[in-house]
Amino acid sequence: MLFVNRNSVRLLATRVKTLKERMLELVPEKREQVKRVKQVLGQQSLGTVTVDMAYGGMRGIKGLIYETSLLDPEEGIRFRGLTIPECRAKLPSIGEEPLPEAVFWLLMTGEVPTMAETIQLGKEWRQREQEHPLPPALNEMISKHYARTLHPMSQLSMGLTAMQNQSLLVEKYHAGVTKAQLWEAAYEDVSNIIALLPRIASLIYTSRYGKQAKHDGNVSDWAGRFALSLGFDDSKFMELMRLYRSIHTDHEGGNVSAHTVKLVGSALSDPYLSYAAGLNGLAGPLHGLANQEVLQWLTKMRAALGDSPSDSQVEKYVWDWLGSGQVIPGYGHAVLRKTDPRYTSQQEFAMKHCPNDPLIRMTAQLYKIVPRVLTEHGKTKNPWPNVDAHSGVLLQHYGLVEQDFYTVLFGVSRALGALSSLVWDRALLMSIERPKSMTTDSIISMFPEQWQAAQKMN
Repeated sequence: MLFVNRNSVRLLATRVKTLKERMLELVPEKREQVKRVKQVLGQQSLGTVTVDMAYGGMRGIKGLIYETSLLDPEEGIRFRGLTIPECRAKLPSIGEEPLPEAVFWLLMTGEVPTMAETIQLGKEWRQREQEHPLPPALNEMISKHYARTLHPMSQLSMGLTAMQNQSLLVEKYHAGVTKAQLWEAAYEDVSNIIALLPRIASLIYTSRYGKQAKHDGNVSDWAGRFALSLGFDDSKFMELMRLYRSIHTDHEGGNVSAHTVKLVGSALSDPYLSYAAGLNGLAGPLHGLANQEVLQWLTKMRAALGDSPSDSQVEKYVWDWLGSGQVIPGYGHAVLRKTDPRYTSQQEFAMKHCPNDPLIRMTAQLYKIVPRVLTEHGKTKNPWPNVDAHSGVLLQHYGLVEQDFYTVLFGVSRALGALSSLVWDRALLMSIERPKSMTTDSIISMFPEQWQAAQKMN
C-alpha cells in the first residue's frame, strides 16, 4: 500500500515504525543539512536590527532557529509547511478534526503520518501515562493543599517541576553521554511530559472546581481522554478539544512561551524545567490570558445590549469602547495582517455545531463590524481577529466556564510544539543562547552626531 505525503512516497510495511525510530533516521540527515547551511550561508545577513527593534522587545529581529513552524503574515501559521486548513484536510482524524497525535508527528518529522502511525503514537502516550503515575505527594499537594489557594497555571508549572526527578536527560548527562546523544533522552522526557500533562491538568481541574472525571472507556485518543478526565463526555466537546489542541500547538519560536522553553533548554536544562519555565511565561496577561479577556469583554457587551443587539448597537458600543481609550480584545496581532486561520477554524466549528448560542452569534456579529471600525479608527495595523477572539466562547458553550483554567488548556496544547522543537534543538546541537545586550548610553554613543543635533533642536 502506498501513502503519499508532500515530500515523499513511503512503503508501509506490516510493522509500523515508531516515531522514535523515524527520528533516528531523520536526525543524521538534518544534522548534515544544518552543517551544510552553516558552511555555505553562515556569513549571510538575515536582516537589519534597528534601535526601535531593541527597545520594542526584539520585535521582528530574525535571530532564532525554530524548525517546527513558521508564521506568515498573510497565511498564518504553517506547521512544517502546512497551513491550518491543510492540516485539517490532510492529517488523520477519527471524526471531523485532526488528531493532535498526528500534528505532533508532523512537527517532529515534517511528514504527514498515516493513520496507523498516528494510532501507534497515541497508544504509546497512553502506555507512558499508565507507566508513570503522578507521585502521591504531588496528588496530595494539588488536591489538598493548593486546590483553592493557588492559580491553576501555578499548579501546572509546580506539578511539572515536581516531576523533574524523573528526567532521563538529567540521568544521561550525569552519566557522561555526549551532547550528540542527549536528544534521545530529551525525546523520552518530552514524550512522558506530553503523556502526563493532561493528568496533572485534570487533577487541578477536578480538585479546584469539584468536578468528577469520567471513565475513559473506549476513547483512545489523547484529546478525547483529556475531555473525559475533565468530566466531559459530549462527543462534540471531544471534537472541540481535538481542534483546540491542534491549532494551539505551535506559533513559531519568538512568542514568550516557546522562546522561554528554547532559552532555558539551551542551558541543557531538562524538558521538565524548560517547559515549566515556558508555562510561567504563558501565564502572563499579555500572552496566554487573552481569551479570558475576550470572554469578559463579550459578557459586558451582552449585559449592556442584550442577547440580540442590532448591528448599529454593536457598532456604537465598539466606537464608545475605543473612545474610552480601550482596545478591542481578540483583534490585532503582532505579525498577522489577515484573519487568523485559527480563528476561522473555530468559527467554522461554531457555525456548524452551535450557531444559536448568544455569545457565538455576537462573536460572528463582531467579525462583520470590528475590522471596518478599526480600519476607520486608524490606530490598529491589523484589524482582524486572532485565535483568542473565539476560543473562550466555544469553551463556555460546552460548559467549561472556569476561566482561570483556560490558560491551562493552552499550556497542555502548546507542549506539542515547544517540546518537539526542544528535541530538535538537542538533536541539532544548538548552542546556549547569549545575545548581546546594550545600554541606552551605549546606543547614544554609537550615534553621537545624530544625538547631539537632536539635542540642539530641543
